[in-house]
Amino acid sequence: MRLTRQQIAARVADDIPDGAYVNLGIGVPTLVADYLPDDRQIVLHTENGMLGMGHAAAPDEIDDDLINAGKIYVTEELGAAYFHHADSFAMMRGGHIDYCVMGGYQVSVAGDLANWRTNSVTSIPGVGGAMDLAAGAKHVYVLMDLFTKAGECKLVQQCTYPLTGAECVERVYSDVGVFELADGEVRVLDLFDDELGIEGLAAIVGSPLVDARLAVS
Repeated sequence: MRLTRQQIAARVADDIPDGAYVNLGIGVPTLVADYLPDDRQIVLHTENGMLGMGHAAAPDEIDDDLINAGKIYVTEELGAAYFHHADSFAMMRGGHIDYCVMGGYQVSVAGDLANWRTNSVTSIPGVGGAMDLAAGAKHVYVLMDLFTKAGECKLVQQCTYPLTGAECVERVYSDVGVFELADGEVRVLDLFDDELGIEGLAAIVGSPLVDARLAVS
């Protein structure tokens, strides 16, 4: 069974360590905030100027002054701080964010990320802070469906869309599996589609896949 987007977000949340400062990208990555373990102190950063962001606000929790970078109403944790947009980007560019979780249009086997525009003339490009995070965050994770609606695999040999960052992605979390990109290899940490299998997926990606599931505790 392939994972739902909520299940993928929960899988990412489970891998974020205690004490981490984390930026969640616009779209599906914001769901990660709803699944962070209660026994870990994880500080969420949003690029519009907030540290200590909480989960998405329920209808009775909405504060019109509390939104994330994707304009979604959020809650605040005890001790939350607010600051100028420029200071927020200084945090991102200065290497102060431990993990960022972003969406992706394409990720190459070398870890290149394309997530700010496609080649479609009808799409509206918007890079936001993605390039700053790709270059400045210590660990870059991508959360995405592995296939487009047209059935094209987003994990590719080489990105054909404009790059957000080169060789920056460490892991890809998808509905089909979790992949680690390191030392020129694509390592399968989890596989949720047993019918497709590693060999079938490798044929689609066009690159060998290393089964690292037994190495994951």
